[in-house]
Amino acid sequence: MENKKLSAWEKVEIARSPKRKTSLDYIENIFDSFIELHGDRNFKDDKSIVCGLAKLNNQNFTVIAEQKGRSTKENIDRNFGMPNPESYRKAIRFMKQAEKFNRPVITFIDTKGAYPGIGAEERGQGEAIAKSMFEMSKLKVPVIAIIIGEGSSGGALAIGVANRVFMLENAIYSILSPEGYSSILWKDSSRYKEAAEKMKLTAEDLYDLKVIDKIIEEPFLENISNTDMNNENDFYKVVISLKNEIMNTIGELKKLNAEEIFEDRYTKFRNMGEYKIVK
Repeated sequence: MENKKLSAWEKVEIARSPKRKTSLDYIENIFDSFIELHGDRNFKDDKSIVCGLAKLNNQNFTVIAEQKGRSTKENIDRNFGMPNPESYRKAIRFMKQAEKFNRPVITFIDTKGAYPGIGAEERGQGEAIAKSMFEMSKLKVPVIAIIIGEGSSGGALAIGVANRVFMLENAIYSILSPEGYSSILWKDSSRYKEAAEKMKLTAEDLYDLKVIDKIIEEPFLENISNTDMNNENDFYKVVISLKNEIMNTIGELKKLNAEEIFEDRYTKFRNMGEYKIVK
């Protein structure tokens, strides 16, 4: 059955659903094995970003993933998927390790944004995000970023500097929330639905603008509130699509040498500025 046309705001609601599959759901089903590693060796282990080593079809990977919780207890433990600076420093640590051992990097993006608390700012939140983007841009190994839910603000961009960016059909990717956009632009947060349309945050919009490289189809939703893909066959189809895209893309990128991988990523982001402004 063909998907009906959903509005931008409906896709925001789907992306934010607490029933939606999380990064760990995808990691556990895509990879043959996964070992989580911890800590930034500076402050503490922040659980809003999960890092570790994975294997798929005899290919080793480094995985960096933003992780939300489902219950209130899990969300508190994961800081509602909003990373602190130590999460990004942990990510940088494992990016560099991946480069040292020539492992491709896979990131899963799903966050409302970096945590804006006082402690996070005191520990250098802005610097940590910028450093993560800087270090990621220099990596000499292939990098794939996958937006699986909510990709908002610098919290998402910090682990989104990749050779290829994939996005699930009902995910969103934007500079801030529609409510925040509406409040800043019109001084009226109630216009969030209108803001969502103007922000061009859907997978279709971002593919047209060349911000992402591939849209991963999701199952048809007869009821927007039923976003947990209770039909495991539907979820498995998404997992298979991601497996195939990861392995095919890594196969292509591994044909490049280290300098060519860097140049490929650099050229991708430089060329983003060439699209026409959509009014």
